Amino acid sequence: MPLTILVVDDDLGTRLSISDYLELSGYSVITANDGQEALTVVNEYHPDLIVTDIVMPRMNGYELVRQVRQQPGFRLLPVILLTGRIQTQERILGYQSGCDLYLPKPFELEELAAAIRNLLERSHIIQSEYHFSHKENFSNSAKGLDSPNYPFSQIHHQVQLLSPLTSREQEVLELLTHGLSNAEMGHQLHLSPRTVEKYVSSLLRKTETSNRAELVRFAIKHGLVD
Repeated sequence: MPLTILVVDDDLGTRLSISDYLELSGYSVITANDGQEALTVVNEYHPDLIVTDIVMPRMNGYELVRQVRQQPGFRLLPVILLTGRIQTQERILGYQSGCDLYLPKPFELEELAAAIRNLLERSHIIQSEYHFSHKENFSNSAKGLDSPNYPFSQIHHQVQLLSPLTSREQEVLELLTHGLSNAEMGHQLHLSPRTVEKYVSSLLRKTETSNRAELVRFAIKHGLVD
């Protein structure tokens, strides 16, 4: 069964060109005209990945990503933001909203397809390990292996961090695995988005991961989060 990709853009020509290319690449494609319509489509069809423009009527791409990330079932859903805005601040807003990749226009469809393949592969690995972790924890609980007397290292994979996580880093990591943006994490922790980003950077360094998706995967695999 082909993977489903949601393409969101208020420009018909852009939607059609992306949709046609992805369908020829073997994907099942559904489309939406704006963020508001896309939210309904996400809940109805549960796509495997979203490709969305930023500037759209009714609801822009930033708000679409934020609302998608607020739903536990979609916190690991890969999202690519497409936009003609190339300023650094625009890219920062994109990542703070929770997107996985920011692709400026104009772009080559071949490049977009390569990015989609990469994100889908990572998403499959992360979700597989997430479900395995929960299944393993449930099995251990049934066997009484999660009792305080049972060695933690026997429940989760052993992991060596460059240095121990601080309590604040642990809080940021927990919220990060729930798909929250920097702004949302900052609101809950009473920190500025810039300060949150510094904690995320520290987590990436300590876990020797290169991006947030890998960090979430690492945290779930090694039992750093509940």
